[in-house]
Amino acid sequence: MILISGRNLTLGYDGQPIISNLSFSVEQGDYLCIVGENGSGKSTFVRTVLGLVEPLGGEIVYKGGLRKNEIGYLPQQSGIQRDFPSSVMEVVLSGCLNRHRKLFGYSADEKNKALSALERLGMDGCRKASFQELSGGQQQRVLLCRALMATEKLIFLDEPVTGLDPKTSSELYSIVDSLNRSGITIMMVTHDIHPALNDARTILHLSHNGYFFGPKEKYFQSPMGRVFMKEAGHDHS
Repeated sequence: MILISGRNLTLGYDGQPIISNLSFSVEQGDYLCIVGENGSGKSTFVRTVLGLVEPLGGEIVYKGGLRKNEIGYLPQQSGIQRDFPSSVMEVVLSGCLNRHRKLFGYSADEKNKALSALERLGMDGCRKASFQELSGGQQQRVLLCRALMATEKLIFLDEPVTGLDPKTSSELYSIVDSLNRSGITIMMVTHDIHPALNDARTILHLSHNGYFFGPKEKYFQSPMGRVFMKEAGHDHS
């Protein structure tokens, strides 16, 4: 079942196109990695899929009962996020604000869901801790819990391991892979070869010279895939 499809999309900002004639689809349970050089339109793609900007042409359709506000989003880390003066539990609960109907407080169901998410990612022992005192890897786990509060269907991650050491990055990728194996659809923007090579099923490579969209196996045999592998030091040609 398809959750998101883009048809003949032209993406850009201020009326200036960056990507033209882009078509793609995201199947339920898929693990899609979005790669490409800087300035190729990855950030614009993220903002368009999340419904924050309109495409300049074509259309994005949400299917399978998925709504825009049911996409769990893990943004790129920023200094503001790292210095968030809230408890871990407060940060996780804020993930349901976009669907929150009450003016004051959170429901018992929402609090239980937050605890369940923290347990799932091994962070339940830190629920009363200050978010800003956590390590970078712990913060990303908490923000992933926050994304889980918004969805049971699809999580969109934007460069999730930026600034993390290799061991912590590997641990985070393992968590994301386990979420995917549990049935959650994953979309991930990354510069890192690891998730594309090991975990992804489908690749979308955005380029100034067009794009590739298709299965991982075909991607790594394509000209774009070979360049990506060579730049990442995995050239087997």
